[in-house]
Amino acid sequence: MKCLEIFSGAGGLALGLEKAGFEHCAFVERNRHACATLMDNFGPQRVFGVDIQDFDIGALKAVDLVAGGPPCQPFSLGGKHKAHNDSRDMFPYAIKAIEQLAPKAFVFENVKGLLRDSFKDYFSYIILRLTYPGFRKNESDDWWEHLSLLRTLKDMSYAGVRYDVSFQLLNAADYGVPQTRERVVIVGVRSDLGVAWNFPKPTHCEDRLLWDQCVSGEYWTRHSIEPFFEGDDGTVQERKAKSLKARYGLFEPTLLPWQTIRDALSDVVDPETVHGVADHQHRAGARAYPGHTGSWIDWPSKTIKAGDHGVPGGENMIRYEDGRVRYFTVFEGKRIQTFPDDFRVSGGWGEAMRQIGNAVPVRLAEVLGKSLMQTLQQQSCHAEATKRFSASH
Repeated sequence: MKCLEIFSGAGGLALGLEKAGFEHCAFVERNRHACATLMDNFGPQRVFGVDIQDFDIGALKAVDLVAGGPPCQPFSLGGKHKAHNDSRDMFPYAIKAIEQLAPKAFVFENVKGLLRDSFKDYFSYIILRLTYPGFRKNESDDWWEHLSLLRTLKDMSYAGVRYDVSFQLLNAADYGVPQTRERVVIVGVRSDLGVAWNFPKPTHCEDRLLWDQCVSGEYWTRHSIEPFFEGDDGTVQERKAKSLKARYGLFEPTLLPWQTIRDALSDVVDPETVHGVADHQHRAGARAYPGHTGSWIDWPSKTIKAGDHGVPGGENMIRYEDGRVRYFTVFEGKRIQTFPDDFRVSGGWGEAMRQIGNAVPVRLAEVLGKSLMQTLQQQSCHAEATKRFSASH
């Protein structure tokens, strides 16, 4: 099935969808470094280094899926919170792509801040526009007036393509990504296909990691190290173990444990040694201070970020048992975002980490993609069976 990637970034969502079986027909991305990354990993012939506003979407044919991450700065908790008043709000162009191409499905990812109360009405507007992409607003109307019309729109009075749209706040750690990364995912499936899609259930959980660390000790055995709990005064493990046993009894939680930084980097050599890995170079200067503490090695990483003015929480640092901190290398950043080791990210450390921080974790994208592919193939099989039945009668 053919996929169009808009606001492609470094291609984390694209790679996950490709692993799920989708074939990319085009990537639209205006950042030159991200374009170089896409060309290196997906080939140059499908990469269009232009602003989405200047791309002729209508020239594409037979697109089954539209996917991407519209710029999140208008909704970021660390941004200016301007939403629709921010010139970087690209959701109108994402909606335009759905209107013009009428794909079988779409998937968009954005920051948790999109669900802020202050953005509630505009988020409702986005969802309704995606539900009824052909219901355009008049040039004289503003989005508030258009929202009022959309809220009163009945299916019977709308003759255009309609989508069954759902959204959910997902934590990437719940799907095996070694990172506590919460993002809003919006998925729509064309209503006339007659199929239902639901978000995949989590496969990993925090309680199982705590169980393996505090009750069974399996986590420490697996890594051949002595148990160490940050800030432990001798009672941390005992208190957590007691709480877990009260909830689960003798049986551990059934899901897999969250993956930690140590899990993800267990076979990665120290960047200060001689290793020959081009994107695994040590970067000096990391330091910890209140509010800037880095990511604890025996827990999933904090959300890898791509701040315009640095990373205030030290999310791009790793913190060890002895209190040492250092920056993640680009290679390690890829591991945390579940990119393959041989994935090439263009630019120096800062630019590469910006791209990695903006990306959708590959593993999460693959989980979503496989679920969507299964649903769309189910529809295709049903349509083919119906066609054969009609032909035989």
